[in-house]
Amino acid sequence: MTSAQIVVLVLLGLSLLGSVTTGWQVYYRLFYFWVLLYLGSWIWSAFSLRGLIFSRAARTLRAQVGQVFEERFEIVNESRLFRMWLEVKNESTLPDSGGSQVLTLIGGKQRRTYWSHTLLTQRGVYQLGPTSLISGDLFGLFPSTRKYPTQESLLVYPLMVDVRKFPDPAGVLPGGEALRRRTHQVTPNASGVRDYAPGDSLNRIHWVSTARRNRLIVKEFELDPLAEVWLFVDGARFTQAALPTPKQEVNILDYWRKSVKVGLPPSTEEYAVSIAASLARHYLRLSRAVGLVSAGSHLTLLPPDRGGRQLGKILEALALLRAEGELPIRGLVETQAKHIPKGSTVVLITPTAQAEFAIVVEFILRRGLRPIVVLIDGSSFGGEQNNAYLIERIRMLGVSVRHIHNGDNLEVALSGGLGI
Repeated sequence: MTSAQIVVLVLLGLSLLGSVTTGWQVYYRLFYFWVLLYLGSWIWSAFSLRGLIFSRAARTLRAQVGQVFEERFEIVNESRLFRMWLEVKNESTLPDSGGSQVLTLIGGKQRRTYWSHTLLTQRGVYQLGPTSLISGDLFGLFPSTRKYPTQESLLVYPLMVDVRKFPDPAGVLPGGEALRRRTHQVTPNASGVRDYAPGDSLNRIHWVSTARRNRLIVKEFELDPLAEVWLFVDGARFTQAALPTPKQEVNILDYWRKSVKVGLPPSTEEYAVSIAASLARHYLRLSRAVGLVSAGSHLTLLPPDRGGRQLGKILEALALLRAEGELPIRGLVETQAKHIPKGSTVVLITPTAQAEFAIVVEFILRRGLRPIVVLIDGSSFGGEQNNAYLIERIRMLGVSVRHIHNGDNLEVALSGGLGI
């Protein structure tokens, strides 16, 4: 029972008591008035949400940090009853999500539609709902609520920057033999033919064999050992550091005028994820096969592949990555390096300050792989240890290093524009 109902019932009781004890006509009238108000409000509230149809739809269920997420909300009043007010309450887990609004004076057989715009500032997966419709009588005595469960979720990819130039070690087997590993991508290494299967691309059809056998025959391909790039993202919990994220009020109009830009939170985890996503897109644009390995809250292992579909898989894995693992970067590399073909490029992205990390780089070199190190300075994110001393030790091994600090322009830092 709400406080407003209690007040009305108290007034009703006082009016009844006054009419019985004094017999004055005014108390009888007040009693009837409060009874009619109470019953009328109850009946009004009972019909306040009947005949209403609610729907919400998003333009896309995949977006990137820094973009504006748009969602359409629609209310349809199918009855002829007039609606004085209606509150739409969006209970989505999306940070700073819009959509909550109060609508007034909804006529019978009327449709109301409005758009919600939310600037995406954090990666992850977010539920688009639930949504509550709240209405009631004019005096708010009997609020009525109807909840619509979550129907869809939004996946927010990490922030990516354009990398103009990044170290690309030459392979040890230029023009070498193909790997005996089948792939769905078209490569220069054809290994054989097979019968056509639904979903095969038309550019894989081998027309000579098709004409000879009088049925569709497609070519099969194998991977090129020079095309593989492996991204290792350090997901160990004890190597991470972060500073409090300042609250930034961003106006959507300012964003559309290009007068505001979404930045990364001061966290080594967020910087590592953004770097991995940017490098994945960079190498895939160069037609390289890219794989991803990380051991955060769960083990992530994506075999190398090419194309836009592979980029989508990597971005989805990075959007869900949480650096809460217990396996250090050394254990991760030693576990997975034996499965990587010689001549492949291995990009290590880590904020570690442990001296044994140089041993990890040397271990990769001994296995015939070509490492590149992206070292995130944890001390600039509030960490206790500085890892600048590792740079010279790694460079002495002939390995390229990019050193990233809090607040750096990743586009410039990864492209080597900071002179480090």
